[in-house]
Amino acid sequence: MIPNSLIGQVSYNIDFLDNWSNDTLTSNSSEVRYNDCWGIELNNQEYAIAGSTEGTHFFKVTDQNKLEHLDFIEGHFNHMSVVHRDIKTYRNYAYAVCDEGESSLQLIDLSYLPDSVHLVGNNDTSFARVHNIFIDTVNALLYAGGVTPKANGIIQSTISMQVFSLANPENPILIYTGPNDINEVHDMYVRNNIAYLNCGFDGLRVYDFSNPTTPIYKQNINIYQDQGYNHQGYLTPDGNTYVFGDETGGKRLKKCTVDSDNTVTIKSRFGTNHEDNSVAHNIMLSNEFAYVAYYNEGLRIYDLRYNTPIEIAHYDTYADDSFFNMQGAWGVYTELSSGRILVSDRHNGLFLFDFREDLFITNNKPELLVYPNPSLNEEGFTLTLNNLDISLFKVTLYDLKGKKVLEQIVDNQSYLELFPNVLSGIYHLRVKYINDSDDIIQLHKKLIIN
Repeated sequence: MIPNSLIGQVSYNIDFLDNWSNDTLTSNSSEVRYNDCWGIELNNQEYAIAGSTEGTHFFKVTDQNKLEHLDFIEGHFNHMSVVHRDIKTYRNYAYAVCDEGESSLQLIDLSYLPDSVHLVGNNDTSFARVHNIFIDTVNALLYAGGVTPKANGIIQSTISMQVFSLANPENPILIYTGPNDINEVHDMYVRNNIAYLNCGFDGLRVYDFSNPTTPIYKQNINIYQDQGYNHQGYLTPDGNTYVFGDETGGKRLKKCTVDSDNTVTIKSRFGTNHEDNSVAHNIMLSNEFAYVAYYNEGLRIYDLRYNTPIEIAHYDTYADDSFFNMQGAWGVYTELSSGRILVSDRHNGLFLFDFREDLFITNNKPELLVYPNPSLNEEGFTLTLNNLDISLFKVTLYDLKGKKVLEQIVDNQSYLELFPNVLSGIYHLRVKYINDSDDIIQLHKKLIIN
């Protein structure tokens, strides 16, 4: 759990890069304009995609760390009541769905970026409303959860999940409908033909889709501690850890192990401000970290290497107070090659962040780590503190005669990149901070600058 001293800070260990918003977009009475986000790389260029009440927006993520708005595709249903849009990509296409009104699956060609995008398909019968989609890019399969088709102009009953072949990316072909014994599949994650299905109040299910027309049931977790509405989950790249969240006030995230036979076992629960009924929304994972769009709590990052993951960074995209715990951060995307993070906020638009993941990768760091040491004057050095209680500290550099040559105060992070611009030689580095017990702590390091 994050220390009490850090709760309420806007940011900790995350660098804000840019934010895009447009207050001319249609909004409801709660000023909600935005929903999900996604990312894609084409021809070595990173792009961001964001949904709004009016449609789907496309951005270039520039080398200058800016979100450059490039183009916009109006939604088939464009209205203040739009809450859910979901966007995923396959090859040079974006697939966009909506779960309000009489909408569609919009197929958008991205191959002309950065100049423009083009709507090349608009299926408003099979996909009149869809809550979430997931694309298994290896097997060219589109999984759609909460599908509401339309027949003869009439909206039909909602189907729990359908799977479509993308053998022809511009013409999805239905190959499976089910499971038929539950009301819904809200979201899903699929890898190596194993599908982890988030089934709302029916819990978590696991299926083997090696034969996608006749999947094999493997597991059902329908009773567990801190259970609510099973919303969404994600698998680490190494396949060993699965994390899912329940979209219910005060319910913590669940860290699970995944065995060689794909059996999921809940091992621990973690979260931020859950005592006050905060709600987690969407999750993405690296092998070491969980990145969570945590509604009112903004972006939260946890270290999964602890049995009970601990929070190591955050940025509050929604700084307002609200009695409703599902404002704020909705979507998160972390798989751009640059390491930059996309977060969509329901009220404040699309954010671009930088999180120095490399500074937190090292296991068993000493309390004060300085590297490189020795260092070249022009390259500077980085110091990191292995103590999450620290959010404010002072760095002082002394020469061998005890003369102070540099002093800097650091706030809202536990690391510092420093370029001292001093003569070559040996220096003494002092880091000073006050801990939770109001004790003054001082750490020392010898620094060699060549």
